[in-house]
Amino acid sequence: MRGVQKCTRGCSSLRGRKRLPLCCIKLDTATDPTCGSGGLLIKTQLALNETHKKAEKPLKLYGQEQDSFTYAIAKMNMTIHDMEGEIAIGDTLASPKFREGNSLKKFDIVTANPMWNQDGYDTNFYEQDKFGRFAYGFLSAQSADWGWVQHMHASLKESGRMAIVLDTGAVSRGSGGANTNKEREVRKAFVDNDFVEGVLLLPDNLFYNTSAPGIILFINKNKASVRKGRIILINASKEFEKGKESSKNYITQESIKRIVKAFRDFGDIEKFAKIVTNEEVIKNDYNLSPSRYVHNGEDIELQDIPTLLSEIKSLEQEEIGIDTKLEEIFKNLGF
Repeated sequence: MRGVQKCTRGCSSLRGRKRLPLCCIKLDTATDPTCGSGGLLIKTQLALNETHKKAEKPLKLYGQEQDSFTYAIAKMNMTIHDMEGEIAIGDTLASPKFREGNSLKKFDIVTANPMWNQDGYDTNFYEQDKFGRFAYGFLSAQSADWGWVQHMHASLKESGRMAIVLDTGAVSRGSGGANTNKEREVRKAFVDNDFVEGVLLLPDNLFYNTSAPGIILFINKNKASVRKGRIILINASKEFEKGKESSKNYITQESIKRIVKAFRDFGDIEKFAKIVTNEEVIKNDYNLSPSRYVHNGEDIELQDIPTLLSEIKSLEQEEIGIDTKLEEIFKNLGF
């Protein structure tokens, strides 16, 4: 019936509602295992408030932070914003604080921006994990990127989803190489198990500690049927403006809306978004870099291989002629 939504928790008629009431919101908990000052957690709550205007505190927020000073700021931020948050201190990979018995606590939403390519966690560390977080592969000490992905994935409920900001290399390292790469093997497992929902390539020079671009990897344990076996890749590398009072770039609200709409609509957009099948990713040796599939630069005139080979041969002949002339010149000069 038009204008009627089905309640998931036995509510009375919802005729005419544009949004589900608070009792029908399924998102209950959100966590950030590298929460810093709590910014992502707060924004998660604020984003939900925007879509559900009457939702004051539908989320219970959890965060863990290693630095004691930043931890204190995160706790203060929860109070200032009047949000229901629980902040713990400690190294999340070494000692996750949110547990249920001997297992990790499970969440509806997990989001994080961990240190990129964090070192110090070697293969022995992953092998000895007592929470079973790294079932898809042990990493080397050079980068914990996919260690964080696996921890966050292990912290999800069966219907949960996550978003993590990573270095661009996290979605391509090892692909196309002749040797075995541990990151590629974990990435392979996530694609083969159909956990990857999307990858968003960000513009460069957004972050204060680096000018390098990043990516946001979206993982969903329970993808909608229309998205199963498929991944959306968004190349938003040109969606930025130069800061007027800062040397850093920023993404405008218009660009944010464009990115969000593309992700929700889940369709191809020329030079911006592309839907690829898991099979296509496998053919590309599990390379998930959006720039490999979505080209947003100037159109390049493509030539067939025989024409290119002919041009190369012509240039080689021209090079031989130039070398011969140079040799004659040097001889005449007495060299």
